[in-house]
Amino acid sequence: MINSLDWVKGYRDRREGVVPHTYSARYSLSDLTERGLLDRQAVNGMLHDTQLQDYTWHMIWAEDYPTMDDELINRFNDVDGYVVFLHGVTGSNMIWEDLPGMVVRKNRRLVALVADHNGFGETPFAKHRPAIEECNPVAAMHAAECWFDLLGLRRATGEPRPKVVNFVGHSMGGAALFFLDESRWRYGEQTRVALAPALLLRDEMHRVFFNTIGFGVGLVARMGFLEEVENVVSWRAIEVLTDGATKAVYDEHIRVYETTAKSVTARAWVAMGVLHQKPQAHSWDLMQVVLGHRDLLVGVSPMMDLLQELNFHVDQVRVVMGTHYLFSVGEQFQRVHTENRQLVLDDVLELHERALKLQRSG
Repeated sequence: MINSLDWVKGYRDRREGVVPHTYSARYSLSDLTERGLLDRQAVNGMLHDTQLQDYTWHMIWAEDYPTMDDELINRFNDVDGYVVFLHGVTGSNMIWEDLPGMVVRKNRRLVALVADHNGFGETPFAKHRPAIEECNPVAAMHAAECWFDLLGLRRATGEPRPKVVNFVGHSMGGAALFFLDESRWRYGEQTRVALAPALLLRDEMHRVFFNTIGFGVGLVARMGFLEEVENVVSWRAIEVLTDGATKAVYDEHIRVYETTAKSVTARAWVAMGVLHQKPQAHSWDLMQVVLGHRDLLVGVSPMMDLLQELNFHVDQVRVVMGTHYLFSVGEQFQRVHTENRQLVLDDVLELHERALKLQRSG
């Protein structure tokens, strides 16, 4: 019989976190299954359903001293909730830099789960050429919810103590948050913060851009001799994507691009450009959207029109000075991005406290 949280001791490796007095442990579904720490049938069912080969993530928590392995179950379970970070196209868990550590340092009753997902980083697709529908934000959110369910971290039925799952997504990951299945979540159990969400349902100009990049990368994948085309298409796309971010974020996108099948990258770009499915949420009460005024990938005006159509309230939308990477403190936008990062931190923690109160009040 597998104890539901035995898996927390099955990390690949662990180390000190980026932020002082934080720690990080790395996990994957395949490792935990092979070691008998997660149910093989359940994991295989999730991977088959999502067409992924694996799912990998980091757990980040704050502590003044290293947590012993025997203490990990209590440390990860005896909390007020979790913060799940979902990156964008050609990203990985590394693009969040110090933000997850800052969150758990500010509230030690939270633990962060920073995922690689949707075919990038160490969460590849099972097929070399997945279907576009398997690469879009809808599929990414479905996979993230299934993965989190497997971990057994959610508040158990009848458990009196409230526990909140706070999702933070950027770009493609931010668009994915609009497709969270609210029927899977109890009252006040989840919150969402979408940063520069690439949900382009009313943004025809940027839909064309995403499709053009995707088709260009796909052409290179099919005709390998077009190296000059690849240099122009891929490097320019990543420059636009990471405008305003640190060099470390740019370098990580380059690394992920070079180590990911071009067919996967192409389909991920196109998937956002051709997406027409409208979100069907029942309520946006515990969701915040943050947009950058100099975002080259997400138009502020079309996004505001979409949010109005989806019945968001004015206080749920924030437009800040900054770029698509509005929370990454690069040199060009250092002052405003530093302020944005603090605003994002405050939004996550404030929504978490609101959700806790809702659960406590019934």
